Amino acid sequence: MIKRDLRKLYTEKRRHLSSREMTRLNDLLLIRFQQRPLGDITTVLNFWPIAEKCEVNTHLIIDYLSCLIPSLQLAYPVINMSASVFKAILVNEATHFKPNQLGIAEPLSDDEIHPCDIDVVFVPLLAFDKQGYRVGYGKGFYDKFLKLCRADVLKVGLSYFDAEEAIDDINDFDVPLNMCITPNKVYEF
Repeated sequence: MIKRDLRKLYTEKRRHLSSREMTRLNDLLLIRFQQRPLGDITTVLNFWPIAEKCEVNTHLIIDYLSCLIPSLQLAYPVINMSASVFKAILVNEATHFKPNQLGIAEPLSDDEIHPCDIDVVFVPLLAFDKQGYRVGYGKGFYDKFLKLCRADVLKVGLSYFDAEEAIDDINDFDVPLNMCITPNKVYEF
């Protein structure tokens, strides 16, 4: 299936999830994440889930990591729409967030961190395949950012749904994940 069709299909699948089902799926995702060996993590780039898009609740995983790693550095993207890129901004408990024009909460801070200093990137997605390629929202922000990161950065997807066999229209621009966690299993690529 091609990205456009997958985007439409999985947007609809998410919309049909009840609030109760999403809570259950988020809990299962957290349990799967907790079962993974973490390695040496000091800095994580997270995405702020958009409730209207029924995105995975990444806050649960971040809360878990913050308890496990008290010195964890956490960053969130701030998008430059005209350049179609984003920068990673470090946050703390005092950081305020404000929705941008896409409805994505962004930190109101200028404490930028270099992509090479990030150990883990949680990558938003609508669907993914068994080779680790994903379908996002079609702007390419994350693919551009991931190309700036270290070769060993851990690129993690989180999905309510299992993998598609293949995405038929991947290209050289697409950056595959290392892992995608679902309520049913963890895919490693």
